[in-house]
Amino acid sequence: MKEDHEHTEPPWKHDGVRVIPSGSLDTNTAQTPGMDRRAAINFARVGAQKIWAGTVTIHANAKTGAHHHGPLESVIYVVKGRARMRWGEKLEFVAEAGPGDFIYVPPFVPHQEINASPIHKAPAS
Repeated sequence: MKEDHEHTEPPWKHDGVRVIPSGSLDTNTAQTPGMDRRAAINFARVGAQKIWAGTVTIHANAKTGAHHHGPLESVIYVVKGRARMRWGEKLEFVAEAGPGDFIYVPPFVPHQEINASPIHKAPAS
């Protein structure tokens, strides 16, 4: 005789891996002037408990204020340009990353994100 637990489906059978199409990112997320954030994976969209993933475009000369993401871990992949990260109680530590680099920000770490790309001015005519 089979037991009941053999007839129940695992929770991942219908609610496991998810693909988030690039055209369906959600702009209803925290925004900072000079930045454009779009969420792909967060609690509201997929029930994620410890991570937020999405895209962030940082405009020229833009930077966030000092902040942290509470218990969430953050991973940043730099597509183009230069990213400067400052972190610490007084933002006393600094690192830069370029295209293809990843940045890991642990939970509760105060940090600031900065577009560190050189600004090219148009030649005077």
